Amino acid sequence: MTSPQNDPAPQPPQGHSDGHTHSHGPAAPVSKHLRKVIAAVVIPFATAVVVGLIAFWPGGVPDHERTGVGFDRQTQDGKVVQVVKVDCADVNAAQVPPTGDTSTPSGREAVNEQEGECAKATIEVTSGDDKGRTFVEVVQPDAPRQLREGQGVVVAYAPDAPRDLQYSVTDVNRKIPMTLLAAIFALAVIAVGRLRGVMALVALAVSFAVLTLFILPAILQGSNPLVVAVIGASAIMLAALYMCHGVTARTSVAVVGTLISLLLIGLLGSLFIGWADLSGNTDDNTGLIHGLYPDIDMSGLLLAGVIIGSLGVLDDVTVTQTSAVWELHQADPQMGWRGLYRAGIRIGRDHIASVVNTLVLAYAGAALPLLLLFSIAQSSVGTVANSELVAEEIVRTLVGSIGLVASVPVTTVLAALVVSADRPGAGTSSSTAAAPARTGRGRRRKA
Repeated sequence: MTSPQNDPAPQPPQGHSDGHTHSHGPAAPVSKHLRKVIAAVVIPFATAVVVGLIAFWPGGVPDHERTGVGFDRQTQDGKVVQVVKVDCADVNAAQVPPTGDTSTPSGREAVNEQEGECAKATIEVTSGDDKGRTFVEVVQPDAPRQLREGQGVVVAYAPDAPRDLQYSVTDVNRKIPMTLLAAIFALAVIAVGRLRGVMALVALAVSFAVLTLFILPAILQGSNPLVVAVIGASAIMLAALYMCHGVTARTSVAVVGTLISLLLIGLLGSLFIGWADLSGNTDDNTGLIHGLYPDIDMSGLLLAGVIIGSLGVLDDVTVTQTSAVWELHQADPQMGWRGLYRAGIRIGRDHIASVVNTLVLAYAGAALPLLLLFSIAQSSVGTVANSELVAEEIVRTLVGSIGLVASVPVTTVLAALVVSADRPGAGTSSSTAAAPARTGRGRRRKA
């Protein structure tokens, strides 16, 4: 090894350049040996996912006879062409209780509707075989949704009903505002993220494609919901992470960390859903699904929802932790894996605290009407938590949160081990480059 006094004069600028690259430049490619190790883990996993997709590919949603209930109704587009105010008594919109009792909510509502002013709306069907056909819809004054002229609506069609009763308004047509909002979202993502934003949108489209073309039809055809969810979630994870973050060792570490966390969520979810006797059949929608497809394992469907629901936040946590460790190594290439882990876990603690709170608030917000009903009934906390509707959300939240918490140390230690094992000569070259830089400055001072 040459002495500092014998170093060539051009060495100081080179040392400065190396230091700048380690501090601010992109991560250098990992060694060929390390790429082989990562490929030995990721490629078999990706191959297994592809085989699973082929083996369980459903080939479409199975046919069934429509029940005409809830979402299982034939629907068409419609438009409100006229709205006329009429007395509710003239159209028999409501009937007062025979006893005249108005002490109950239903009795008071009936009296208000009988004495109030109703809206008589004429609706035109704008799609389907009956395009141009009109029918009348009476809207009561206390109805949560009022109609106005020119408004787009969704109408349900009941072919077995009398002709005058075959069509009815079920909802408002929200296609235009929803499409506009989606366009604004896409433009915002592209404007800020640029090429990475475009890839994020492509990954989002792939996620929806896997969900609608594979996961949902496969479950409806009777495949095990847990197996289908694991395969589908893995496919979404691989596509989203590699599309958004590139095919790199850093992304591969995030993939492995996400996979381990998903397996933990699956095991815990399966254990506690079975232990708590959660059926997964708790409302009208799940009841309708069970009635149409009685062979579906509803508790397995609940577990599949837990896995898929946790995937998006898991991706965020694992990618963030992996990137943090990589950047720490860039800033100090001589830091060992223990130092990288300790520094990375400090970042992870802050991240996980906010993410867990986000999950809990998200589930609480979704169940807010239900929680409000329990509050009105003045039920105790124990009674509320023991209800299956609430217990499902509690199990979903806690299992997902445990997986998120576990993903931080798992991903951090994986990233620390991988990045510290790579480029064993990096630390030596950096220190060697730094020494001439100091010597060069010393010579300049002497000069």
